[in-house]
Amino acid sequence: MDDESLLRYSRHILLDEFGIDGQARVDAAHAVVVGVGGLGSPVALYLAAAGVGRITLIDDDTVDLTNLQRQIAHGTDRVGMTKVDSAARSMRVINPTISIATLAVRADAALLDDWVAGAGVVLDCSDNFATRQIVNRACVDHAVPLVSGAAIRFDGQLCVYDVRKASSPCYACVFPPDETFEETRCAVLGAFGPVVGTIGALQASEALKLLAGIESSNPGNLLMFDGRRTSFETVGLTRNPTCGVCAAHRAALAEPAS
Repeated sequence: MDDESLLRYSRHILLDEFGIDGQARVDAAHAVVVGVGGLGSPVALYLAAAGVGRITLIDDDTVDLTNLQRQIAHGTDRVGMTKVDSAARSMRVINPTISIATLAVRADAALLDDWVAGAGVVLDCSDNFATRQIVNRACVDHAVPLVSGAAIRFDGQLCVYDVRKASSPCYACVFPPDETFEETRCAVLGAFGPVVGTIGALQASEALKLLAGIESSNPGNLLMFDGRRTSFETVGLTRNPTCGVCAAHRAALAEPAS
């Protein structure tokens, strides 16, 4: 790590829990961000500022004027630009030393299988149930921790799903893919900008702790944020031993090597 990097990341390095070793791990890490909207904007900016060495952004959407009230990685001059390219431009202004890959496509199973393999963490900042299920399956298949966030109106939630830990559920344990959930979109119900930013910042926090080797207190706990009252509530989640997504994977991990 050169002198400029020591200065750039000095406030993290000064933290006993982080230190120079943690910064070195962050610098060598790969983070995959699915969705670069309201949640993905603060995620992308904080990961870039912290010096995550390689960041992959996946989003097929373009910047719209209605996004700008909460999607802080974008600007008025970027309307019509792909969100991944807009976010990458903002990230490079903050930190030109990192590597950013931009995929202006909708996430699917094949694409995620390629990009999640070898990643240190995946951050799900998408806005639909189908994508969340695909992202979760890729993380389970490759045993990569998943930091999942969601926000609508004045409410937000956050959870870290880490199948490397025996007690941690996967996303499908909590939200089975064969069940029907009502899709709620901010285009219909609205979204309070600072709530979306709060959840995105918390996602970045959990991801950076994982990459730096700092133990997360969140795996298996659903953190719910009420933006009206500015209050948090934590709900413990349990693993489904018959989960159609992660049960077989866990069984394979538990088998002794032949």
